[in-house]
Amino acid sequence: MDTRREAVRHRSRRLVVFNHKGGVGKTTLTVNIAAALADAGKKVLLVDSDSQCNLSSYLVEASVLDDLLDRSDSETGQTLWSALKPIVEATGDVKHIQPVERFANVFLLYGDLRLADFEQELGQMWIETLQRKPKGYRGTTALSYVVNQVSAEYDIDFVFYDCGPNIGPLNRVILLDCDNFIVPAALDEFSVRALKTLGLSLDTWIRTWNTIVDLAPDGVYLLPGKPKFLGYIAQRFRVYAGQISAGQADYSPKFERHVYSDVVALLRRIDPNLASESMADNMLGQVRDFSSLAAKSQAQGVALQKVQGGSAQLKAAAKECFSEMARKIIERC
Repeated sequence: MDTRREAVRHRSRRLVVFNHKGGVGKTTLTVNIAAALADAGKKVLLVDSDSQCNLSSYLVEASVLDDLLDRSDSETGQTLWSALKPIVEATGDVKHIQPVERFANVFLLYGDLRLADFEQELGQMWIETLQRKPKGYRGTTALSYVVNQVSAEYDIDFVFYDCGPNIGPLNRVILLDCDNFIVPAALDEFSVRALKTLGLSLDTWIRTWNTIVDLAPDGVYLLPGKPKFLGYIAQRFRVYAGQISAGQADYSPKFERHVYSDVVALLRRIDPNLASESMADNMLGQVRDFSSLAAKSQAQGVALQKVQGGSAQLKAAAKECFSEMARKIIERC
């Protein structure tokens, strides 16, 4: 019996903080947004879908993570690779795994170095969906189905994927599974240039998936394939006398223009509902450079506002910043 035919997508909203440019603080943003949503009374599931395991490393002690990775191939494995291994090896459907509640109302699905093996298979699975082969559908939707099972069991409100800085096959299916995506950016020329590649990739992925959906047999579990742009987050800028430093401030209007021309405009050509036409809606938040507070946060495995030690003023600023971001996310989703 194909249990996926009976599967209903859970009500939780799935999001990703995504930019294929590295070094823009995706994982730190994800953890702090999740903590703020939890403080607002929401249940959040964090999915470490990066083979580098940055999110798991952030939230879990190294010895614990090493043990989980050592056991991920076994019957007791509880990482994402443990769940996806039967799909890769063609021995069955996904294995059900349990998340860990890292802090109140924030749950984590552990990443795994062997997600790289799953990603290697995804390229061929994508081709097989265009050939209407069952293996293709089961493979491309496998991660989504794992997340759906856990979201339903724990009645999750928000899911956040944490993914690597690339536009590969794994990130393609993650974006197509998400209801919304957020673009993090440093205020520099590299972040501006990355927007064009991001927009073109999304355009190709969504249009191709629309074709796959049209070809799919009835009753097949599918990705929604309609990721809506929720906004961008300008971050790691320096503040002097209450203002963004002059060099970085120059990039703010330039980045906003390119967000519209390179991302929003392309999405709206596909479907006007995929991005707001209002420039004011494109800015989701601004996160200043929290310097040593960020290092303490990662070392302690907690949100910026919860670190032991550090500047009380900076912690208060971080709490205000992410609380406002969480409020906007709840409102827009």
